[in-house]
Amino acid sequence: MKAAALTLRLSVELARSLGRIARAQGIPKSQVVREAVARYLAPSGSEVHSPRLTASTLAARWKEVPRLTPDEASDFHDDIEAARRELPLPASAWE
Repeated sequence: MKAAALTLRLSVELARSLGRIARAQGIPKSQVVREAVARYLAPSGSEVHSPRLTASTLAARWKEVPRLTPDEASDFHDDIEAARRELPLPASAWE
């Protein structure tokens, strides 16, 4: 299959997101973009399926996923607890 080259400019934020997704999936950024464009341009009702992910591939990729430091995890926990306290209680279904 012949391929056409394309150059595009991304915002710094979008480029970082693209890099994170590519690293997490263990594939090149260009492949992430190709799959995203294919999904975007696919006729409605059809889907482009990514290759199946085996357990061994997932286990290998899991080692590469960034982890929170203990301080980051503690801050994240505190943020979640604060958000829960600020949420209003749901209305009673019996009222």
